[in-house]
Amino acid sequence: MAQPQMSQETVLSALSKVQDPALKRDLIALNAVRDLRVKGSEVTLRLALATPLHPFADKIEKEVRAALEKAGATKVKIDLAAEVPADGRVRTGLAAGVKNMIAIASGKGGVGKSTVAANVAVALAKAGARTGLLDADIYGPNIPTMMGVERLPIPPDNSGRLTPAEAYGVRLMSIGFLVKPEQAMVWRGPMLHNAMRQFINDVEWGELDYLIVDMPPGTGDVQLSLAQTTPLSGGVIVTLPQKVSVDDARRGAEMFRQLRVPLMGVIENMSYMAMPDGKRMEVFGRGGGEMLAKEFEVPLIGSIPLEPQVRAGGDTGKPIVHSHPDSEAARALQAIAAELSLLASAAAIATQTQAIPIRIDDE
Repeated sequence: MAQPQMSQETVLSALSKVQDPALKRDLIALNAVRDLRVKGSEVTLRLALATPLHPFADKIEKEVRAALEKAGATKVKIDLAAEVPADGRVRTGLAAGVKNMIAIASGKGGVGKSTVAANVAVALAKAGARTGLLDADIYGPNIPTMMGVERLPIPPDNSGRLTPAEAYGVRLMSIGFLVKPEQAMVWRGPMLHNAMRQFINDVEWGELDYLIVDMPPGTGDVQLSLAQTTPLSGGVIVTLPQKVSVDDARRGAEMFRQLRVPLMGVIENMSYMAMPDGKRMEVFGRGGGEMLAKEFEVPLIGSIPLEPQVRAGGDTGKPIVHSHPDSEAARALQAIAAELSLLASAAAIATQTQAIPIRIDDE
């Protein structure tokens, strides 16, 4: 006996009732349905998730299956795949293939900004995202040390283009690869601008879902040059809980406003130290990150505990999300990477005005 044929309208109507809890829109509105195939009462489809670190992937799959079975499907096959949306900004040169560019900044040094940038990049790459990490701190480049890389690979040709290094699945570029470790970079504004332009436009970044930019501390020439060179998807501020750090971080947040870079949120580093008895020691005070986030009406993306392994990982070129992935600090950084990717995808989807056609094969 032949199977009853489900109609296209029935299938699409069922899928339109399933929402992405993170993005708060249904799957049809999100253009998340790919390669839909209907054969009698059997349905096969691919779901494009907006981030490889989607916190509700299993929930969405279960709800899609339940909705289609309720609509009359006797067999449902679902393939989940991440398709990171681009932010819609036009980038030139070899950065044209970068979908999202996120700057990690602070108002002062010593708050762990580079640690956050490195670990977020590694967490995204571990999840399957094509990820790059640009060390924009010309005066104090730390990324080569933190990622355990000493030099760039030899270029395959004489084109003058720079080939990024790679570690933990992340493509890397830093001035630290091009100068001696002890060399002081005594550069004025025009030289800094040329360096930023070259690092963005003349590096073989390839196709990237995310390019994480480790910004230098402060609000000077490098920040201005970067904003003038290429459009940023958004910026993130890293602060410690203490008031002095928050005061400096506030200047960093204001910098993003003046440069018209969307402020995505605040990350509080060294929030507390977990004691053996289970209590928390708030070494640098408390509440600074939350206060700053409320002031600028952006989310507190996450809080990272103070752990010796974080420092050790940075010194030895082994980011903690790789070396101790089950530690409390690593879990916090992985959660921050997931939230950042969601915020970037939500902003990118909001810029999209054209739906991707749903290909339906009826048999």
